[in-house]
Amino acid sequence: QVSLVVNVASECGYTDSHYKALQQLQRDLGPYHFNVLAFPCNQFGQQEPDTNKEIESFARKTYGASFPMFSKITVSGAGAIPAFKYLIDSTGEEPTWNFWKYLVDPNGKVVKAWDSTVSVEEIRPHVTELVRKIILKKKDEL
Repeated sequence: QVSLVVNVASECGYTDSHYKALQQLQRDLGPYHFNVLAFPCNQFGQQEPDTNKEIESFARKTYGASFPMFSKITVSGAGAIPAFKYLIDSTGEEPTWNFWKYLVDPNGKVVKAWDSTVSVEEIRPHVTELVRKIILKKKDEL
C-alpha cells in the first residue's frame, strides 16, 4: 500500500484546504492501494489543542475524513516518535509546521517530502503514479 503521512492540525490556516484535498485523495485512490495517515500534532503554534477524540470527531464531521487518524504526537526534535524520525532520516526533511507530507511506497521506502505550502493537488501525480504501479503489478500477477 502507498501511504501519505501527514502531521495535521485543526486550527491551522492550512487546515481547510488540506483536509478537503486529503479526503478527496483518499476517496479517489483508497483504501485498498492507498491511505492518508493523519498524525495530529500540537507542536507548531499550538494549533491542535484538543483531545484525540475531539480531533478525530472534528475531522470526521467537518471533512468526512475516512482515513486513519492516530493519537496526537510529536513529529520533530528530541521527542519525535520513531515513525517520524524514520521519515526525517530518510528525506533529510524535518517538519517545521503543520501539514508536512511524506510519500511512502509499498516497501516502506520514503519517496519524497513536501512542506505545508505545497498543496495536495501538486503532489497528487506522485501518489497516483505509485498506486498505478501497484495495480499494474497485481494485474501482471493474475
